Amino acid sequence: MIEGIFVEGLIYGIMVLGVFISFRILDFPDLTVDGSFPLGAALMAQCIMMGVNLWVALLVAFAGGVIAGVVTSLIHNHLKVPNLLAGILTMTMLYSVNIRVLGNRANVPLLNQETILSLVTERLAGIIPDEYILLVFFAVLTLAIKLLLDLFFRTDLGLTIGAMGNNEQMVISQGVNPQTLKSIGLGLSNGLVALSGAFAAQYLGFADVGLGQGIIISGLASVMIGEFLIMKSNRIGVLTLCAVLGSICFYAVMYVGRYYGYVINMTPNDLNLIKGILIIALLVLTQSKKLKKFAVKAVVKND
Repeated sequence: MIEGIFVEGLIYGIMVLGVFISFRILDFPDLTVDGSFPLGAALMAQCIMMGVNLWVALLVAFAGGVIAGVVTSLIHNHLKVPNLLAGILTMTMLYSVNIRVLGNRANVPLLNQETILSLVTERLAGIIPDEYILLVFFAVLTLAIKLLLDLFFRTDLGLTIGAMGNNEQMVISQGVNPQTLKSIGLGLSNGLVALSGAFAAQYLGFADVGLGQGIIISGLASVMIGEFLIMKSNRIGVLTLCAVLGSICFYAVMYVGRYYGYVINMTPNDLNLIKGILIIALLVLTQSKKLKKFAVKAVVKND
């Protein structure tokens, strides 16, 4: 059970890193995520069914997510559509695209198909205990992606993207085109989300057009949990670590809800309600924390 919680948290942790980029670094409420996640799963599934090299299939899934993010940025930048609506439009269009990718089907099973996870399990069998193989694989993979993101956001381009999220006008005054930065940021964000979807499809054993339903809520909740549990920091390495740990904590709560919710007559249909309540609770706790700090500062100042 514990291994399953960590594996699921790490798989979706890649998605949370993508959500972190759009919501926290770009300050762009991007709902494309609900469409790019199943897009990655659909592309991976179809490539597997067609016999495409598994690692090439993974790149195809990532590229599909990047394109989805760029489309959202183009709608926002060139058509002057508000960022929230631009994401909704892309997400809506992606539903039809995902159906097409899946061969006009809503679901494609991957049972008895060779996947990256089956290859990893086969190669590491006997070296690592079977129940820990996927845990080790996803821990290494997610850590590698986190470290690569940390390095990227320490480059001039990464720092400029972060600065744009804080103060777009300042970036414009430096002669940098914010539209290009948004396209890069949203492309990277949705590429990671699609990559997470590709691994989720292999882990679950199927790709489904509804796989991304409510995934943005899960991503936001994970980011907020990570920020709440760990002390506030401006260091990118700490922030990305918060996102991954928040994902593990969030999916641990969902895991417990799925398997022990029967005690309070809860069904799987109630999980979205729990997600919403969890986010509201986090918002209230965060606000209370801020008010408490403000009150302490005021008392110190008066003294």
